[in-house]
Amino acid sequence: MFADFIRLFNRRPPVDYERSFVRAVRVSDRPPRNRRVERVIAVCWGVIAVKCVVVVWLFSRYHVPVSALWVIAPTVVFAALCTLVYMLRE
Repeated sequence: MFADFIRLFNRRPPVDYERSFVRAVRVSDRPPRNRRVERVIAVCWGVIAVKCVVVVWLFSRYHVPVSALWVIAPTVVFAALCTLVYMLRE
């Protein structure tokens, strides 16, 4: 309906009209993985592991009345989400 309505105002010649359609679609392979980014992700996972150990130690040392998982769990979940998004990208 809208295509016919727009055609009333936009009177293109038929040759130009046919040229605007898609003639072919090409699918390319996934881009190669960036080793530098993967190295940064691995370093960040190492920092997260150190942070988890330090948080558990500090919570037990200073007798914090909250579970250490309240600090550790969101960090690990969001890091895993970021890693998953990178690994499954197109």
